[in-house]
Amino acid sequence: MRETREAEERQSIVFVSGLSGSGKTTAMAALEDLGFYCVDNLPAALAVQFLDLCRKTTPPIAKIALAIDAREESFLATLPAAIAELREHGADVEVYFLECSSAVLEKRYRETRRVHPLSPGGSVVEGIEREREALATVAALASHVLDTSALNVHQLKEAVVRSVTGAEKQTLVNVVSFGFRYGTPTNLELLFDMRCLPNPYFEEHLCAGSGLDTDVADYVLQSELGADLYGRIRELVGFLLPLYDKEGKAYLTIGIGCTGGRHRSVAVATALERELREQGRQANLEHRDIERAGPVARNVAAGGAPT
Repeated sequence: MRETREAEERQSIVFVSGLSGSGKTTAMAALEDLGFYCVDNLPAALAVQFLDLCRKTTPPIAKIALAIDAREESFLATLPAAIAELREHGADVEVYFLECSSAVLEKRYRETRRVHPLSPGGSVVEGIEREREALATVAALASHVLDTSALNVHQLKEAVVRSVTGAEKQTLVNVVSFGFRYGTPTNLELLFDMRCLPNPYFEEHLCAGSGLDTDVADYVLQSELGADLYGRIRELVGFLLPLYDKEGKAYLTIGIGCTGGRHRSVAVATALERELREQGRQANLEHRDIERAGPVARNVAAGGAPT
C-alpha cells in the first residue's frame, strides 16, 4: 500500500527546450493537454522553489512541465545539477529538446516577420547559431530529441503525446506525392521516382483525371511494371519501419515523385498510405502538386508536356 502511495506521489517533471521557432509552445500545449502543469520561461532563481512548492501542495502537483530557453543562462548552467538532485529525491525527469534545420527556422522567422531573441539587431542566421551554442549543454542532456523541420503543429503534438505516454511507439509515416517539375520536397527520408512507369497522361481517356481516380490508379498499379515496382517499395518500407520503430524515430517522410505530381505519384502514394493504415500504422497523406498539375494534364490533345 505504501509503495502504491509513493508511486502516486512521485513527481513527473519534463523540461522542454530547443531552438526558438522549433515548436516549444506547441510541445507545451500538448503536455498541458496531457494534464501537466506547464510554466513557460520561469525565472531560474524560482525554478527549484517552484518544484518544491508543487511537491508540498495538497494534493501534490505530480506532473510538471517547464520550458527553458537560451536567455536563462544561469538556469542552463545549473540544469545538470538540478536534474540530478530531482532524481535523487525520486522524481522522474525527462528532457525534451526540439531540433530544427537552420533553413527551416530562417523561413519561419521570415514568414512571421519576428526578430530572433538572441539577435534582435542582427540577422536571424546569427541568432540561430548563437542559440545552438548556448543550448549545446541542454541538447546533450536530452532524453528525447525531436526534429520538427518537417512537422506541422498537429504532427508535433502527436509526436510529443506518443513519446510521453508511451501509448504508441510506432513511427508516424508521412507520405507525400509531388512533381519533380516543381522541385523535390525537403526533409525526405525516403524518395521513390515513378517516372519509369506507364504514364496515364498519354491516354486520352485518362489524362484529365488523377491518381485518385480508380481507372487511373489501376492503369498505373496493375501494369506489370507498376505492380512489380510497387511490390518492391512496399517490401522495402515494410522492412525499414520496424527498424525505425525500434530506434524510436518519431516520424518518417516518404516522397513519391513523378513528372507533374498528378497521376503516377498520386496513385502510388495513395495506395501506400492506405495499406499502411490497414496495417494499423499511423500515416498522413499529402498530394503536394495534384491541383497544380491539373491544367497541364488536360492539354494532351495539344501535345503538352507529360505529367
